[in-house]
Amino acid sequence: MPERTRTLISDYLEAFNAGSSEAMVALLHEDVVHDINQGGREIGREKFRWFNAMMAQHYREELSDIVIMVSADGHHGAAEFTVKGSYLKTAEGLPAARGQTYSLSAGIFFEVDDGQISRVTTCYNLQDWIAQIEKDGRDG
Repeated sequence: MPERTRTLISDYLEAFNAGSSEAMVALLHEDVVHDINQGGREIGREKFRWFNAMMAQHYREELSDIVIMVSADGHHGAAEFTVKGSYLKTAEGLPAARGQTYSLSAGIFFEVDDGQISRVTTCYNLQDWIAQIEKDGRDG
């Protein structure tokens, strides 16, 4: 089971890098729990799909330096990676977007049930991201 979970997480991250929200959603349990970094909790594939569509309007991102870890029973997993991106459109409550670029460490915690991802919890340092956006905005 740990190898199946590792493959599931790898497929999810590859779909992210390919910009394929539908491929990501296909790996999710119908009632997936999505914990948004420093935000709320949403439940269900449709809310996840909506969130991804909204994010695609504001950011273009790619994940690199990916390390995947899986529990012995395959029920939990995590991925640590570097996010390299561009801030395309101003998001509510955040600094103005002017195409600034950023690179930061991030991670996602996963739960897996019945061969599908049942929880996605994303973690990154929002203050670091804001500092990079504000600095890049002053330089450009």
